Amino acid sequence: MKRNLHAGRNLNGGLSLNILTDNELEEIHLGTLELLEKTGLFIEDDRALDCFEEGGARVDRAKKIVKIPPVLVEDAIRSAPSKVILYGRDPRHDIVLESTRVHFTNFSEGVMVNDPFTGENREPIKQDLVHAARVIDALPEIDFCEKALGAHDVPQETVPLHNAEAFLTNTTKHCAFGPGNRYLLNKILDMAAAIAGGLEKLRDRPLVSFTTCPVSPLKLITDCCEIIMESARKGVVCNILSMAMAGGTSPVTLAGTLVTHNAEILGGLTLAQLTRRGAPVIYGSSTTAMDLKLAEASVGTPECALISGAVARLARYYALPSYVAGG
Repeated sequence: MKRNLHAGRNLNGGLSLNILTDNELEEIHLGTLELLEKTGLFIEDDRALDCFEEGGARVDRAKKIVKIPPVLVEDAIRSAPSKVILYGRDPRHDIVLESTRVHFTNFSEGVMVNDPFTGENREPIKQDLVHAARVIDALPEIDFCEKALGAHDVPQETVPLHNAEAFLTNTTKHCAFGPGNRYLLNKILDMAAAIAGGLEKLRDRPLVSFTTCPVSPLKLITDCCEIIMESARKGVVCNILSMAMAGGTSPVTLAGTLVTHNAEILGGLTLAQLTRRGAPVIYGSSTTAMDLKLAEASVGTPECALISGAVARLARYYALPSYVAGG
């Protein structure tokens, strides 16, 4: 089991970048609690509305707005595990996510690929996922696998299944997928169970985890709710990952974007804990700033680095494992 080195700790030697002070973290937390209680979240799924209502939130069924009291949010934060293990098909690739320990994965969602044999720049096909999985499996610097590409030569209604099949059969590392919805999530779990040797063995060592994204600003659509709740029921890790854009789908200021981002993640985390207390959740981020000239997401920029550092600091504030996209 791999326990990689720590980053960002207050040590006598080495370097660290501390984006937010303890007081600033508290201000963002309090602002987030106020936002969740007074403004609330749009929750599209009726079963999620039922879950919030039974847990003590105020639910407006007509508008699908859920206002979550601070006590409910803070209880959910306390009940979420501070450590999760991402299990590999080969136990040598098991990794521990905790505190400030840092691991690396490849980025996902590539929309074009350079053909490794012809050099042609084209849309990816399923065979490209097979090649990508084998490369990632061979790289010691990459600790677990994310779907690097999406197959464009298969029916798009079932593309998450094709993506999962291509990766699960070509790597011995843990795999993370965006399953699309609850039905496909369960089909991917069936595939993983076949590899693990049955559902009981998969429960002991989940070879897969799932990622879902709120829709900024402040929306958990049906598919997102389904993935959060089904992951909690099945005991698999769910990475709740906001993709807010400062100046576009969230406030232009760093503090305002962090409050919006934080509200989306904590709202999803609360739903997970109301579904099953102790459900493993990762605090995720692909949040960045919008290029106001081009109206595009800016990556590889100082703004993205500041947001990513601040988000990782927020996750530490809540004692939650985090996933932060690189710039």
